[in-house]
Amino acid sequence: MNTKIKAPSDIKNKTLFYLILFSIFILLFFWATQLLLTNYLYERYQLRDMRNIAEEINKVDGDELPNYLKNVVYNNAVCIEHIDKYGRTILYNDAATGCLLGRNDSELNQFKEELYNSGEEMKAIRLVNHDYKAYALLYGIETDNGYVFLFTMLRNVNKNYNLIKDQLIYITVVVIVLAIIISLFLARVISEPITKITEKAKVLANGNYNVKFEKNGIKEIDELADTLNYLESEVSKTDEYRRDLMANVSHDLKTPLTMIKAYAEMVRDITYKDKKKREENLNVIIEETDRLNSLVGDILALSKLQANSDTLEIETFDLIEEINNVIKRYDIIKDNEGYQIEVISPDKALVRADKNKINQVIYNLVNNAINYTGEDKKVIVKITEEKKEYLVQIIDSGKGIEKDKIEHIWDKYYKDEKNHRRNIVGTGLGLSIVKNILEHHDFKYGVNSEIGKGTTFYFKIKKVNSVKH
Repeated sequence: MNTKIKAPSDIKNKTLFYLILFSIFILLFFWATQLLLTNYLYERYQLRDMRNIAEEINKVDGDELPNYLKNVVYNNAVCIEHIDKYGRTILYNDAATGCLLGRNDSELNQFKEELYNSGEEMKAIRLVNHDYKAYALLYGIETDNGYVFLFTMLRNVNKNYNLIKDQLIYITVVVIVLAIIISLFLARVISEPITKITEKAKVLANGNYNVKFEKNGIKEIDELADTLNYLESEVSKTDEYRRDLMANVSHDLKTPLTMIKAYAEMVRDITYKDKKKREENLNVIIEETDRLNSLVGDILALSKLQANSDTLEIETFDLIEEINNVIKRYDIIKDNEGYQIEVISPDKALVRADKNKINQVIYNLVNNAINYTGEDKKVIVKITEEKKEYLVQIIDSGKGIEKDKIEHIWDKYYKDEKNHRRNIVGTGLGLSIVKNILEHHDFKYGVNSEIGKGTTFYFKIKKVNSVKH
């Protein structure tokens, strides 16, 4: 049978439980020290005081001793017997309660005899006063003028003990009541804001992002509220991006599928005998199929990169050659739409990386620059050789990116439709793919932008100084 005490699970009852437990522990400790140690400590104090008096008597000159002894009995609850060297006995305060000095007590006489024969300057004994059924303390001191015996009762502290016990009962009740009141107050102060946060978190989990987590002045709860507010903001953005993605993907799927169907029907029903028209229609079908393939490829690529399931195939290749190959893909829009893509680079740039994925990076960055460039329709691809790396910059002349939006441009699904120039609907996955590929390579990357002057995306790729064949 398991008898282990389990604390309640909620904050309110836990606070009450632990505060009462702590109070009980403090009270038990207080009871133990006050009740169990009272007699012991009282006796220790009495022994210390008597020892101090005895030591002082031992230092007093013989002529001054009588006056000193009078002062001792006046200031302390003791009685004194002084036996001088001639055997004369003088009693001081012998009427004190329980004083045994001056009586013919066998235990007292035996102690005196032991002191006489021991040659010790000071001796003490704890004895019983049978009249009062209580302990007493007797000190014997050898002086230059005989012997001095100090006697004091070790007073029975039972009355004080009972008084303390009664007081402790009241204190215990008061402390327990205060512990309950304080714990309920603390539980309310702590648990209520957490309960509110929990309720709002449930609302957030159900997809309602129009919630605000409030602070209450407690540092940890305020930090939790800040974290959840940030979470709400990010989840809200992600949900917005997701909706945009679904709309974009739906549009990008629907448009080429409609085109493919329309041109396929045209080939089947109308142009199947006209070679020139048939080839034109089939080329449109192929282009739209490529567009679909690119869309699906972006989604799959990002999914693999984020799952770290796509391994890198590192090889040495000429970066300039690969960039020129990517640029060639845009010959059609250069010819048809008047776009200019200028490449500023050395003749050759040997690097080590995953060639296919770096091609993806360059393609996505160039494609992004074309979509957002300015009225001049110009994009610059600049490769600069540094000591250990090549700096690759893709520069457009567009409207630029606002500072508060720069941190979001790498997020998946994010698109800035406001600054979007070219009428191309994208998935918003391109820059997120760039980010994941470059981080997977451990390459430095970033963006610099100035409103009205354009944007520069850049990354650094490690160069190869010599290649073994």
